Amino acid sequence: MKKLLSKLGLVSLISLFLMGFTNISFADTSVFSDNSFLVAEMEEMPAGDEAMASEEAAEEATIDTGDTAWMIVATILVIVMAIPGLALFYGGLVRAKNMLSVLMQVFVTFSLMSVLWVFYGYSLAFSDGGAWNDYIGGLSTAFLSGITADSVSDTIPEFVFVTFQLTFAALTPALIVGAFAERIKFSALLLFMPLWLTLVYLPICHMVWGGGLIDSWGAVDFAGGTVVHINAGIAALVGAIIIGKRIGLGKTAMAPHNLPATMIGASLLWAGWFGFNVGSELAADGTAGLVMINTQAATAAAVLGWLAIEWAAKGKPSMLGGASGAIAGLVAITPACAVVGPIGAIVLGFVASIIAFWACSSLKNALGYDDSLDVFGIHGVAGIIGAIGLAVLMAPQFGGVGYDDGVTMATQLWSQTKSVLFTIVWCGVISFILFKIVDAVIGLRVSEEDEVSGLDTSSHGETAYRN
Repeated sequence: MKKLLSKLGLVSLISLFLMGFTNISFADTSVFSDNSFLVAEMEEMPAGDEAMASEEAAEEATIDTGDTAWMIVATILVIVMAIPGLALFYGGLVRAKNMLSVLMQVFVTFSLMSVLWVFYGYSLAFSDGGAWNDYIGGLSTAFLSGITADSVSDTIPEFVFVTFQLTFAALTPALIVGAFAERIKFSALLLFMPLWLTLVYLPICHMVWGGGLIDSWGAVDFAGGTVVHINAGIAALVGAIIIGKRIGLGKTAMAPHNLPATMIGASLLWAGWFGFNVGSELAADGTAGLVMINTQAATAAAVLGWLAIEWAAKGKPSMLGGASGAIAGLVAITPACAVVGPIGAIVLGFVASIIAFWACSSLKNALGYDDSLDVFGIHGVAGIIGAIGLAVLMAPQFGGVGYDDGVTMATQLWSQTKSVLFTIVWCGVISFILFKIVDAVIGLRVSEEDEVSGLDTSSHGETAYRN
């Protein structure tokens, strides 16, 4: 498998250089031309009054208290997704002896990434990178330099935007934790995650949302199909292969120890995801309403899709299957939620959950890797389906919002496919290198004795439950 991974990495590097670039033209926006009344009023004002009026008009045009209040709530919702949502979802899926280790890994990863985002992450993701702007931003706003309480981003304070984007940057690395749960060193995790944030997440974030290369292709990723889910899914797959299988896999029972905790976590993720998706509109407007109904419709359809295929394949529908289907649907609709219609969202969620089920069972067994909590199968695969599928479902005949002027379904499909392939290659190759570096420096995996006894006691000196 490792030889296969190396060959795939070489092929991926070649593919990266062979990709062509497409330029998408956007329609010019128009403005109101009849402003003679406003001009006349301004000409009658004294210079001081004119300046004051200009400042007041600018403030009224940029600061919206409703948008600001909503974005504060959305940011809190995304935090709830991670802690406790993701932590409980993952924690319930592992064995009892590893419950606290997973909670710790998610909790501390989220905290560490938050600090790094303030130090330099926001600047590298959203500032101008000069000659390197296609790939990464600069350090002009490192340590949030130059940003004050009066700084504005669109219609909200910039600090609110900084914090909202911080939650994405902190949540994405935490998703990867599930792939190598029950066997990774805590110290290795603390070394790998900052490197991954810096060299994988921040460049892709800038290329998609910061005016970089992928954005110039016209690819659509409204709330993080490539930036968050494909990124995390590919890194998870690479990490699971490199770190190897858990001891006793296939011989020892490794069933989830607390499915109620997983259900609670999945429910918190579902609720918090409205902050994730709807909040990405950065305003409380009509598009936010479209995103809201699409998120709910896709998720509900995905639950039904996963349970249907599981019932047919295994004879019984499971609660874990319903929870997994919900997450797959949420992932799939994330990049598409602002451009497809409600019926398209249902189709996307239903189809993505069925394909994700196949990836978590048949594909995983065929390739023989041990992705402990199916991060690749759910986040990676469903993210790919959503990112590519939106190119078709955004067509007006399918209830979508349509394409920009000069863009067809075929050209949009190519833009989406190219963005997915680029993300897979970038993340896969760099993640492989980073895992190898960390393994060489301090080792990725705990000792066999520590793994058998459980990471709660061996890594943290405490247990989740009393005997």
